[in-house]
Amino acid sequence: MKKVRVPQIETDRLILRMWTRADAAQLYDYAKDPDVGPNAGWKPHESVAESRMIIDTLFRANETWAIVEKETGIVVGSIGLEPDKYRPGIQSREMGYSLAKSRWGRGYMTEAAKKLISYAFDVLSLKVLMIRTSETNIRSQRVIEKCGFRYEGTLRRAYLLYNGDLREVRCYSMLREEYLANLES
Repeated sequence: MKKVRVPQIETDRLILRMWTRADAAQLYDYAKDPDVGPNAGWKPHESVAESRMIIDTLFRANETWAIVEKETGIVVGSIGLEPDKYRPGIQSREMGYSLAKSRWGRGYMTEAAKKLISYAFDVLSLKVLMIRTSETNIRSQRVIEKCGFRYEGTLRRAYLLYNGDLREVRCYSMLREEYLANLES
């Protein structure tokens, strides 16, 4: 599988960098928490080996960064850009993320997301950036709104969870011209 090389990106408190296999134990530490994965639609990790497989098959094969806390050097989350399956043929990506529960409420995800939004529009020259979240994931909705995305609507029974359940999905997007207008204000 082709590995995508993502640049290292820094914020005031975080480093966004490519995942390594050595990160598997730290990924497992937060991804095993039943309050983390199910909010993003994936099952809690069951072992370090499963986390290593996720790093190899998903994270390192796509544009997905490890979120590293500068102060501690610990991997505390992930953030990535995937093809936007709702807008084929358009310069559009979908942003997704997860964060260790122990780091919730510190503004880390908003900080990382804003930096990745700049990368998406300034470096990748995207026309559209979209993001989806569940109706019940209020924390994620707050991050999305703080970052300036606009609510597009809710798709009913649009996401099949790891356990076979279907859930509603709130869809948001940011257009290139909206991003540029936000820079000017």
